[in-house]
Amino acid sequence: MAADKSQRKQSVAIIFGVTGLVGKELAKRLISKPKWRVYGVARRPEIAPIQSCNYRFISCDLLNPSDTLQRLSNLGDVTHVFWVTWASQFPLDSSECCDQNKAMMCNALEAILPNSPSLRHFSLQTGMKHYVSLQNPFNGQQVYYYNEDCPRASARYNFYYHLEDLLKEKLAGKAGWSVHRPGLLIGSSRRTLYNFMGCLGVYGSICKHLELPFVFGGTRECWEEVCIDGSDAGLVAEQQIWAATNESISLTNGQAFNSINGPSFTWKEIWPALAEKFEVQVPEEMFLQDHWYSKVMADKKEVWRAIVEKERLVQTEMEDLANWDFLDILFRCPVKLLGTRDKVDRLGFTRQCKTLDSILNCVDCMRHEKLIP
Repeated sequence: MAADKSQRKQSVAIIFGVTGLVGKELAKRLISKPKWRVYGVARRPEIAPIQSCNYRFISCDLLNPSDTLQRLSNLGDVTHVFWVTWASQFPLDSSECCDQNKAMMCNALEAILPNSPSLRHFSLQTGMKHYVSLQNPFNGQQVYYYNEDCPRASARYNFYYHLEDLLKEKLAGKAGWSVHRPGLLIGSSRRTLYNFMGCLGVYGSICKHLELPFVFGGTRECWEEVCIDGSDAGLVAEQQIWAATNESISLTNGQAFNSINGPSFTWKEIWPALAEKFEVQVPEEMFLQDHWYSKVMADKKEVWRAIVEKERLVQTEMEDLANWDFLDILFRCPVKLLGTRDKVDRLGFTRQCKTLDSILNCVDCMRHEKLIP
């Protein structure tokens, strides 16, 4: 018992990507726990700094080896690492994307490992794209539920695989590690490239402001069929903390876990409730062939600026919150990307979320943060 108390006193987390969807939730939960201190790392400074005596933010360019070494090598008390960041400069499934992300993690490990004798666990977040290749032909009619034992896809360039292999090499005999694979992340952030909720928040706000119909803008298949799993950012954070602090898991090497809400959903179920939340109208004709968000919203930047000023919101540009190309791909995706929760449920992490609840709660959160009206 005394040893357990001593360990709890020494719990010090470092979160790489602390300003992102899951990074924010990890920091919020860990600093609220007794006996925990947190370092939060990101390249750009926090917009709304976390106020806690148990928290310290570190601005660091992980692609710069000397900057990483200078800023992180003096952190000798780290016990838990949470890696929820990635370099997005190059396309997914490209060699350049693999090289950049591997370089980031290499630089961080070289700064931390020699100086962190108490390191116990490294938590790596990747995603459900572990199971598919964007370069392979798709069979849109095939429905397959991926579990953690499914083999890697045939794609040569998936940086997820490179990061897993790097941890296997660098952490052997030093610390345990786990991999977490969320689906469509649902959370609030101004520092996320694939910001699904930012897209919906901006789109719904502009539709209300201009009295436009709230068009789905995707395919009938994506509207009517179960296509993707939702992953509440808070649930994903809690799962990572659970795995990192559960000794039967945290001391093992490379256990993988799907990190998804649980109950399946369709956009046909979500869209009317979301329209009601935004106080907009769902049109009778939902499938307009020429309704691509990247085209329809291309000329709406000034409209968003007017909304921000009128509603006295936090100053953002439309592109700070919304990625219209991503929304077009999501709602027209030809492949179904679905997973199972059997493994985490069996091992004791049983929290589930309804994706509709996650989305509606996130709208409330974005309103509270004054990101949307």
